[in-house]
Amino acid sequence: MRTVIKSGIAQVMKRIMGVFVLLWMTGLQVAAQPGEVEMADKLREDGKIWVVVGVILIIFAGIILYLIRLDAKISKLEKQVKQG
Repeated sequence: MRTVIKSGIAQVMKRIMGVFVLLWMTGLQVAAQPGEVEMADKLREDGKIWVVVGVILIIFAGIILYLIRLDAKISKLEKQVKQG
């Protein structure tokens, strides 16, 4: 049972890492774009950029928790199907 849980967690972590790598690469492309972004500059000046960062982190944390719970439920259903 522990190996099933460990393999399920490993699969979820691989998916999460894949999403982070994709987002990181997208961020690199955006950061490489020349020019000024007035909205971002204004948010930095007002200190509101941290609100944006916080909201994004909360959203990602929710998605990660959802995926972990979903994986646990799927693993439980797979175990029930194998048993009976």
